[in-house]
Amino acid sequence: MDLSGRTAMISGGLGDIGAAIARRLARYGANVAIGDIRPAKDAEDLLAELTAHRIFTCYDQVDVADAAAVAGWVAEVERRSAIPDLIIPNAAIVTLKNWNEVTPEEWTRELAINLSGGFYLAQTAARCLVKAGLSGRIVFVGSWAAHAPHPNIVAYSVAKAGLRMLMRCLALELAPHGVIVNEVAPGYVDAGLSGRIFEDNPGARAAAVARVPGGELIHAEEVAVQVAHLCDPENRHMIGETLVMDGGLSLVTAASHSEFRKN
Repeated sequence: MDLSGRTAMISGGLGDIGAAIARRLARYGANVAIGDIRPAKDAEDLLAELTAHRIFTCYDQVDVADAAAVAGWVAEVERRSAIPDLIIPNAAIVTLKNWNEVTPEEWTRELAINLSGGFYLAQTAARCLVKAGLSGRIVFVGSWAAHAPHPNIVAYSVAKAGLRMLMRCLALELAPHGVIVNEVAPGYVDAGLSGRIFEDNPGARAAAVARVPGGELIHAEEVAVQVAHLCDPENRHMIGETLVMDGGLSLVTAASHSEFRKN
């Protein structure tokens, strides 16, 4: 795959999955712009690694829940590199609480980042592409939680379900403009948000593995491979689809309370 001359934007780019996506796209020659809420010093090692691929790369501290901040980020990437044409809305948080314990503030913040943040990035970047008459790819990083009810992550599940419908709506409207929109929906990833849940809950990792028909958890790099696949210029006919990579979890029952419990 050759992505030379393309410019990717990845929100939540300092997380395990976001960083893996950045590395994968850089390996194929894409310029990479990373955004996250963490301070710039936290991005130094990753930027150095990406620069070794002789691409343009940059980091911006941005809260995707702030539409104006997202618009400023897209404009800055365009100014320093080019109009971004590989858009990866990936930023997400999770509140691990029973439905009855989630506060209004937690609910609002989680939907703002996981759903609205994805919309702001996709909308702003797509406007630039359509205005310039350029083609592109938008790949949302979703979750199998969008279609399988999960206890104790209600806001996350609702946000990911909304993200899936957002993806489908944008796919329909943007396809005539050459902007192809899809979603990658992982199951249990042994990294990122679910990785931290496994670390905080003894026995949760083993219980999760036992439930996966394929018998394995997903690595962040494997998610990146599928995101890159949907960014491939030769992948022209998969539009508005969800690439579910959950090891067969969707073939069995939804998550049990023991897997996503609080301490």
